[in-house]
Amino acid sequence: MQQPLQLWTDTPLANLLSRAQGVSSRHFARSLLFAAPSQKHYDTALYQNQQKAFLTLSVTGSACGLMCDHCGTKVLDGMIPVKSPARFAKVGADLVSGGAQGVLVSGGCLDDGSVPLDRFLDDIARLKEEGLTVLVHTGIVRPAVARGLKQAGVDQILLDIIGDDDTIREVYHLQRTTEDYRQALAVLREEGLAAVPHVVVGLHYGQVRGEYRALEMICEEGAAQLVIVVLQPIPGTVMAGLPSVDAADVGRVLAAARLMMPEIPISLGCAKPPGPAKKLMEQYAVDVGVQSIAYPLPATVRYAEEQGYDIRYHEQCCSVL
Repeated sequence: MQQPLQLWTDTPLANLLSRAQGVSSRHFARSLLFAAPSQKHYDTALYQNQQKAFLTLSVTGSACGLMCDHCGTKVLDGMIPVKSPARFAKVGADLVSGGAQGVLVSGGCLDDGSVPLDRFLDDIARLKEEGLTVLVHTGIVRPAVARGLKQAGVDQILLDIIGDDDTIREVYHLQRTTEDYRQALAVLREEGLAAVPHVVVGLHYGQVRGEYRALEMICEEGAAQLVIVVLQPIPGTVMAGLPSVDAADVGRVLAAARLMMPEIPISLGCAKPPGPAKKLMEQYAVDVGVQSIAYPLPATVRYAEEQGYDIRYHEQCCSVL
């Protein structure tokens, strides 16, 4: 249900956090998962991940047809390139023999906003047959691809949901509208796939623009889970050097997500800017009562323990609960 924007921007943050935590406590146990997928090294005095437990594959290598201002293909550089079915099959077999627990299949987008997964559906199905947890980033998914992924038995579909037309055009360089993103969620629902939409706080050059509308669309179309991530200015991109998103804005979006969707598990994902703001963002996530946080700071772990949370770790995506 659409709510006035002022409800989220003008209400004192402490009030929103308190209300959200009350809702969380009625629907979820007081436990918290800390996720540390092995595509990024994570080593604190409290936990250390393994290098091959969960990795990310890119079906386009480092290529993307959009060159989004916030990414500029830099995110693809950290993925394993699998640009042909033969290469995909070889890497997949190596992951299985190496004891991997799961994989995220991703890649750059075509100029229509979709990830070109068509050629890889059989290989994705083979990973499931081998017992891996398989997550797939689809972009704006076409129905035929969604049906193929359903037949392959994938565990989750990840996709960004954007609630502002200007952001779609100016940041993603994509001639689409918010209704195209809504339709992508509808396609996943109709095919019976577990949709895990991501909302990027500050995606419009650090400004909060369409985040609350994106949450409303997710609420209206339905989702299995929700991941909130935060703009992380990346060196070498158009947005390099932007100041950190205000932690209070992240706290407000997290609280709004919980109040809009009381029964949907919520995660604070891996993309977060470094520095003091990150600590506050993660503490707000604990205050709201999210179900998982990716790559938490040690201070966040201690804070959660002080708040009486039961803590557990794993090395897959934060959406794998």
